[in-house]
Amino acid sequence: MSNYAGDITPQEAWDILTTNPDSRLVDVRTDAEWRFVGVPDTSSTGSEPLFVEWVSYPDGERNYQFVAQLKEQGIEPGTDAPIIFLCRSGQRSIGAAVAATDAGIGPSYNVLEGFEGATNEDGHRGWQGWRKAGLPWRQG
Repeated sequence: MSNYAGDITPQEAWDILTTNPDSRLVDVRTDAEWRFVGVPDTSSTGSEPLFVEWVSYPDGERNYQFVAQLKEQGIEPGTDAPIIFLCRSGQRSIGAAVAATDAGIGPSYNVLEGFEGATNEDGHRGWQGWRKAGLPWRQG
């Protein structure tokens, strides 16, 4: 497996997005997650997040058009613009960051903890991640 630029915290992702106007956030969760859980709100950075599923819902099949869909949304190889990938818990976005890096896109980063984090001992999410860090978000 190839490498990617690395894992960053939600706050580090926000810091890149607010200080580098060329950076982009790509949410790789499913359409259902965007609609029912919420999405990052990066409107104050002058750039809305991009939404490209890494896997499809409900079957969980990998989206083999992922890189092509990134390109359709203006993410091109060779620009050196930071691309930050976010999923629910920071797992799917690793694969997305690797695929983007393999395609020459990036530097590509993975957001640790994702949008709502891993499950806790009670099986609940939301105790870590983008939302828990107090970063802007809105209901999808």
